[in-house]
Formats: sequence, structure tokens, C-alpha cells
Amino acid sequence: MNTTLTKPGRKGISLHQLGVISGLTAGVWLGAAEAPTKLVNIGLSPFTISLCMVAGVFTARWTLPTLLKGTSFVAADLRSKSHLIVWALLAGALWAVANTLTVYAIRDVGLAIAFPLWNANALVGLFWARILFRELEGAGAKVIARVLLGALATVIAAVMLGFSSMHSSSGAIPHHALQGVLAAIGASLMWGTMYVPYRKAYLSGMSPLSFVTAFTVGELVTMLTLAVTLGGGATTILAELHQAQGVLFWLFLGGFVWVVGDLFQQFAAKYLGIGRGIPLSNTNQLWGLAWGALVFGELAGADRLHKLLVVSGSLVMVSGAALISSAVATANEQTSRKRAILRECDRYHLEHAETLAAVEGEVYDAAQPRRWWDYLIVLTATSIFIYLGKHAVYPALYMNSLWIIILGAILLLSLLIGGISLRRTHFS
Repeated sequence: MNTTLTKPGRKGISLHQLGVISGLTAGVWLGAAEAPTKLVNIGLSPFTISLCMVAGVFTARWTLPTLLKGTSFVAADLRSKSHLIVWALLAGALWAVANTLTVYAIRDVGLAIAFPLWNANALVGLFWARILFRELEGAGAKVIARVLLGALATVIAAVMLGFSSMHSSSGAIPHHALQGVLAAIGASLMWGTMYVPYRKAYLSGMSPLSFVTAFTVGELVTMLTLAVTLGGGATTILAELHQAQGVLFWLFLGGFVWVVGDLFQQFAAKYLGIGRGIPLSNTNQLWGLAWGALVFGELAGADRLHKLLVVSGSLVMVSGAALISSAVATANEQTSRKRAILRECDRYHLEHAETLAAVEGEVYDAAQPRRWWDYLIVLTATSIFIYLGKHAVYPALYMNSLWIIILGAILLLSLLIGGISLRRTHFS
């Protein structure tokens, strides 16, 4: 792999700040990505919805790295750290299962409720970060207190939002609401565990662009398996796809938007660790709430108690995530992280100095020369979106056009800020 050991010109932006910017950008894009799954309300099965999103993810996750670096760079990075390929495949499989569960959750309790519930994955990620990678080891009392208080706030928020989804004037708990809550919690477990392969990859110095390329193979294979075995068989899935040609574009678009958010989320995990990076990217629950309430009008008919629980729970969860992410690593904690990197290097026979430089953002990975197949990949992906766009129809759902424009503008602004921040270190 063509690398040069130099200090990236971040113009005074620390690695912590770079991670924070990446996490916040991830939150905006991941929050918007689930909006297309509202289409489950027009009759598509959760498996068909999730399969189409994964297909869009697969298309984007091969296209974006090709545009930014070229397939030669990705191939060289994967060859140099081939032991991580199986971890990337595992992470993709966990993502596919979690994404399917989120569709069930949205169908049963709505986007504004389901989003904060599955963002309890911050607790799962924090657990694995401490047990497997010794994050917070050597941290000061103030830092540990911030992380623990933030985790507690996340739990309280999840309980509030779970209760609000089951609230009704009669006091009864609708059966479908309970299923939706369980699906969202299951998704949080899957997504929280998914970050373990992420962290292993970045402790070994792998580029996020390379990791997501292998990741997407695992998620596509898993999703195809789930759709065929549990979704009624290949014939049923093909029939639904044929009947839903007019909305496939929106689902593919949702997958594409998710990839942009996930790339920034991986940079947050790279520079902040999963114990801090996950809560920060989980500000997506705020943006998910915005899309659900402002665009789709999910809370329009809710009573005052319902709205109070949703809003209060969301604010508590965001506060908890902010508290965790503001806990800047101390010198002792950074030393502990370097020991974790050394363990990975010893285990997989990696060059320690080069790996440490890559993890700390001091390695500039130059893009490899473009090959003819790079242009073919981009052309194919673009053609797919153009074809689906030509056959797209406006979904038969209530949507507020003004808020779509406003939230869309915020998406583009966040991409500009996040892209500029990472440009000198990764995208040059």
C-alpha cells in the first residue's frame, strides 16, 4: 500500500474534535436514512423493505470508496490486514439482522418511538468497549463519571420512550406495540455488538473505506438468506419487488444515505473509540424524531402525556450521549489504548509503528491510480439509480414538503462540514 508518514494538515483540529465532527455528521445522515422504511405502511413486508435498503447499501458501499480512493487502494488495504475480512463479514451480518428488526419496530410503534429505543446500543457498545478493549482504563474520575452518568441517562430515556409507545387512554398495552419495542431492543443488541469488529479494524490501522467494502458482502448475503428463508421464499420476494417498482428508488436511496452516515460513524469510532463514538452518532435519534414528527406527522394525534414522554425521553438520551462524548481521553487512557494496539499487532503480526501512526491519523494513504473497472463500477451504480428513479412514484403517504426541504438542506450542510474536516487526512 502506498503510504507516507506525515502529519495531516488538520489546521488545529485535534483527533477528538475530528471524531466529534464525524459523529455529529453521522447522526444527521443516519437519522434520515430510516425515513424510507416508513414505506412498510403501504404493504411491503419488512424483509422486502430491508432487502431493498441493503441492496442500496451494497451499491453505495462499493461506489463511494471507488470514487474516493479507487479499488486498488481498497484491495491493497484488505490484503495487508486479511485477518479482518471475517470480522467485517460478521459486522455486516449483524447489521442486516438489526436493520430488519428496525423495520418491524417502525411498523409497530413508529419512527419517532423506535429510533430512541434501538439507540440503547450505546450501552451495549460501552460494555464491549470496556470488557474487550479496556476503554476507560486509566481515565480520571471525572471522565469515568461522565461516561457512567451518560449511560444511565440513556437507560432512563429508553425506559421513558418504551413506556410512551405503550401508552393508551385505556391503560392497556397493545400487542403490536410490545412487539415493536422488543424488535427495537433486539436491534440495539445487534448494532451494539456490531461495533466490536469496527474497533478491531481500527486498532489494526485499517481504513474505514476498506472495512465497509468487505462489510457489505456480509450484510447482503445475510439479508438474502433472511428474505428467502423467513420472508416467504424467493417467489414471494420477487413478486413483491415486481409490485413495488415505483418505490424501490426510495429504498435504495435510504440505503445510500445510510452508507454516508455509517462512513462518518466509523471515523468517529476510529478516533473516539466505540464507548464514545456510538453515543455521539446516536444523536441520529434526534434527527429520526424530526423526520418522523415533522415530515410524517407521527405525533399529530398523540395526547399531551405521549408527546411529553417522547420529547423528554429524546432530550434525556441526547444529553446522555453528549455527556459521554464530551469525556476527552486522558493521557493515561491514551496509554492504555496504545497497549491495546500493541496487543492487536502482536496477535496478528502487524508493524507496530505503522499501525499506531494509522490509528492516530498520522498516515496519509494516497489514492491508487484509477483502473477501468473503477469507472465501470461508478457507471453501473449510477445507472441503477437512474433506472429506478425513472420508474419512481410519489409514495402514498402524508409528507410535509417544507420540512423535507429544510432537513435535506441540513443533510447537505453537515456533509460539507464533515467532508472538509476529513478531506486532508483521508479524502485527498
